[in-house]
Amino acid sequence: MTLSTAEAGKILADSFAPWVLELGLSVEETGDLHAVLRLPWSDRLAREGGGMSGQALMAAADTATVIAVSSARGAFVPMTTVQQSTSFQRAVVGADVLVDARITKLGKRMAFAEITMAAEGSAEPAARASTVYALLG
Repeated sequence: MTLSTAEAGKILADSFAPWVLELGLSVEETGDLHAVLRLPWSDRLAREGGGMSGQALMAAADTATVIAVSSARGAFVPMTTVQQSTSFQRAVVGADVLVDARITKLGKRMAFAEITMAAEGSAEPAARASTVYALLG
């Protein structure tokens, strides 16, 4: 029941607030228990000092979790973030970020995920997040 990247892209386009869409996220990959999104580099998303802002990375991690849960369930269902914890490890400057969300537990009412964010071409993560979602539908 895994979603195609096109189906996941439609969920992204139809289910998120305009300010999230302005991040320019795109779906690179979907699977049974994961999704990979691309957060394109933009000077608009850079903080003082030139690194991509933590707010943009956190929003991308949150969004990637929704796509990963939808892919695992085979369709979008209403859900809401219950908890998100993010650790920043290194700055991303001038590069797209690949946001890899992996579902660690998917129940009927709750989903748990671990997200790794890395600058494209880097083996080292820039940030890691952990999310918990309540599934409402």
